[in-house]
Amino acid sequence: MDAFSLRCPACRAVMGDVAVGDVHLLECSRCDAVWLDAAAFERICADQESQAAVIHRTSAPAPIAVDNVRYRPCVQCGTMMNRINFARVSGTVIDVCKGHGTFLDRGELQAVVRFIQGGGLERARQRQLEELKEQERRLREQAARLRSSSYGTSGGGSYDFDALIDFSGDD
Repeated sequence: MDAFSLRCPACRAVMGDVAVGDVHLLECSRCDAVWLDAAAFERICADQESQAAVIHRTSAPAPIAVDNVRYRPCVQCGTMMNRINFARVSGTVIDVCKGHGTFLDRGELQAVVRFIQGGGLERARQRQLEELKEQERRLREQAARLRSSSYGTSGGGSYDFDALIDFSGDD
């Protein structure tokens, strides 16, 4: 698909190619929304220089959301994108096509970068790790209860429950 014919999922205006540091993205001149392919979005999330370039290229703040949830089509394939809260806790809801990229309304890319720079992504990862450890602990307790009952060994065999629930990868 020709980059010059890609239309903004929010307002249907033609999106133009823009370089922000070393990252190329598509930007809507009408509503200031942006589209990044998956690699570009990942780079911005991981690279401090790319984040600085995004912050220095400040657009107007995002408008206050009115309980107006809209699912939008992917810029490339036209399939409806998934709306996700970035890092599950950021409060910034972005539109993602798993195969192609991410669409962000005006100000959302800057909000994502500020969240990352403020340590939000690391806190979200730590929280997710703690949730996994708690889930593993509960499964181990359940496995212990099963081992102590006749249910866990019915049929004459025995099961290695610990091997089934080891999420940590530790040996």
